[in-house]
Amino acid sequence: MKESLKVGFSFGFTSGIVTTLGLMVGLHSGTHSRLAVISGILTIAIADAFSDALGIHISEESENKHSTREIWEATVSTFLSKFMLSSTFIIPLFLFELSTAIMAAVGWGIFLLALFSVLMAKRQKSRWWNVVGEHLLIASVVIFVTHYLGHFCQLFLR
Repeated sequence: MKESLKVGFSFGFTSGIVTTLGLMVGLHSGTHSRLAVISGILTIAIADAFSDALGIHISEESENKHSTREIWEATVSTFLSKFMLSSTFIIPLFLFELSTAIMAAVGWGIFLLALFSVLMAKRQKSRWWNVVGEHLLIASVVIFVTHYLGHFCQLFLR
């Protein structure tokens, strides 16, 4: 895979998982509203995917070592991977009751992040358990903090 596509895909993929899970968990614990969670996912899938793509675009441009084609490949692959991956988190919301859907989405995200981390570690000839552990720890912190932030907002900002 071309380096520019790898940059965009890996960024969009991981950001799509962690950002979407954080938003879903926080909105659920703060509102208990299926509509709020679905609206949040759609917002992430569109607005945050464009924002991340622009961020990668500017980052790649600022390095001043990539061709225009490579910059746009990284930009488009960031947008598409984040948009498509974030969108998959809507599926459990149509299949299950809200709390169950949130747990299913967290399971889906953790599975994808672990799988991606194992594949990346093997490509880099790293110890996969270290890479997986590090990435899942970061994702868990995001999930934990946004869960309690949602509770905090519900309790103190109403």
